[in-house]
Amino acid sequence: MLDFRVATFLCVCQTMNFTRAAQALSLTQPAVTQHIHVLEKYYGVPLFHYEKRTLTLTREGALLRDRLTSMVQDEQRIRTELAASPEDHPLLRFGVTRTIGEYAALSPLCHYLSDHPDCNLLLHYGNTEELLSLLDAGELSLALIEGNFPRGKYGTKKYRTEDFCAVCSAHHRFVCGTPREVRDLLPERLLIREPGSGTRNILERSLSALGLAIPDFPSYLQVENMHTLIRFLEKDMGISFLYRIAAREGLENGTLREITLSDFRLRHDFSFVWDDHSIYADRARALADLLSQPS
Repeated sequence: MLDFRVATFLCVCQTMNFTRAAQALSLTQPAVTQHIHVLEKYYGVPLFHYEKRTLTLTREGALLRDRLTSMVQDEQRIRTELAASPEDHPLLRFGVTRTIGEYAALSPLCHYLSDHPDCNLLLHYGNTEELLSLLDAGELSLALIEGNFPRGKYGTKKYRTEDFCAVCSAHHRFVCGTPREVRDLLPERLLIREPGSGTRNILERSLSALGLAIPDFPSYLQVENMHTLIRFLEKDMGISFLYRIAAREGLENGTLREITLSDFRLRHDFSFVWDDHSIYADRARALADLLSQPS
C-alpha cells in the first residue's frame, strides 16, 4: 500500500495548483503543503518551483511523478490479481493504431491467441496519441504504434519497418502535369488523418523537413478511418501520403497508383511500446517478443 502523501503529490502534479488539489482531495491547503514538504524532506530534493504565481515541477519532481505513477498503476494491477479467482483467465489489454490494426496486426494476434486459448483479449483501437495516454494511465499492458514517441520514456521493440509513400487514384490527372517533387503536388487536394494519428504526425514532420506544411495545400479532407480514406482515394478525391501496406490492395488491383517523387523516400517503424518502469515490464517485453515471431 502506497503512502497517502503519494496521492497528494500526484494530484498536485495533475492540477499544478495547491488549492485545487486540496479541494479535489477534501483536504486543507496547509495539509497539502505539509504532505509535499514531507516528500521533499524524505527524498532530499525540491519537487516544485514557484515563481511569478506559476507552479512548475523541478526535474526531480517530474522524475518522481513518472515513477510514482507507474507504482500506482502496478498496485492497482496487484489488487486486481489478488482479487481474481483461480478460474479467471488472464486478460491482455492490447492497443493498436488503426493502420496497424487493420493491415498489419491481425496475423500475429491470431497466432498468439491460437497458442494461448485461455487468454482473454481486450483490443483497443486508437491513434498514437490516444494509445500512449492509455499506456501512461495503466489501462494498456502493451501498445503497437506507428507514430513517433519519446524513446527514453518507454520500453520499445521494433515490430517491422514499412514504406511510407504518396498515393492517388489510378485515373488521377494532376493539376500541374506529372509531379517530380512534393512541391509539385501543392495544387492538389490532400487527404489526411486526424491530429494525433501516427500517419498524420509522420507526414507533418516529413513536410516540415521540406519547408512545407499541410496549409500549403489549397484544401484537405480529414478522415479518421483508413478504410474510408482509401475509398476517397479510389474515388479520385485527392492525393495522400500513407503506408504502402495500407494501400497495397488498391495498388495491386489497379485502383490506386504510387506517386514517385525524387524528394520523398521514407520508411518508418511500427513499434511495440510499454511502461518500462513497471514491475510488469518483463511480461510486456516477453509478449512483444512473442508477437514479433514469424507466424
